[in-house]
Amino acid sequence: MFNAILYVNRTGIPWKYVPHDFPSHGTVYAYYAAWRDQGIFTQLNYDLTALARVKEGRKPEPTGSVIGTQSIKTSTNVPLTSQGTDAAKKIVGRKRGILTDTIGLIPAVTVTAASLSENALGIRLLDQAKSTYPTITKSWVDTGFKKTVVEHGANLGIDVEVVNRNPGVRGFHVVKRRWVVERSIGWIMMHRRLTRDYETLTVSSEAMIHIASIDNLAKRITDETTPTWRGTY
Repeated sequence: MFNAILYVNRTGIPWKYVPHDFPSHGTVYAYYAAWRDQGIFTQLNYDLTALARVKEGRKPEPTGSVIGTQSIKTSTNVPLTSQGTDAAKKIVGRKRGILTDTIGLIPAVTVTAASLSENALGIRLLDQAKSTYPTITKSWVDTGFKKTVVEHGANLGIDVEVVNRNPGVRGFHVVKRRWVVERSIGWIMMHRRLTRDYETLTVSSEAMIHIASIDNLAKRITDETTPTWRGTY
């Protein structure tokens, strides 16, 4: 059942196109919805993050974090009430906010209308991360996050530092700490279900990000980098 959910997440297919060697698409979706609503994906992501950090020689719970956002277009089935316009990026759709640790693992996720400000997402992510990981005391953000997030972080005991681009460098360049969260966004975008927001509910959008993270974490922990069916035919 879980493999079928991973298959949908990785390939981007609609639920009704789940291959016949899996259970029926209605059954798979029913389990997915139940596990989403019970917080199973969130808990799995939490547990696997700890295992992956230990394997990297770190403590299970992070102390530092990096926050980033991504505005993404939506499919035609997404309700207009959960969409908005990101005026800066000229994108109509939804906005994803993720908080990673310093090696790029994703402890906190939120999805909103694209019109919501970075400050609003930052506050949600800091609240979510602090309740799950009380050990977090530092967070790096880009210049889209303003004084409100810095002050909110201070109230939670988190030192929020705004990282600026190097004004002397034109075009693309690696920005201190911020590159970690950008890489993590790239990792989840390898899962085709996330190349656009296809989910009717924002909680489903968040669950799909957790599932992509779980897939990446499982490979990281087991050192499995290629599909197991290769070389078996």
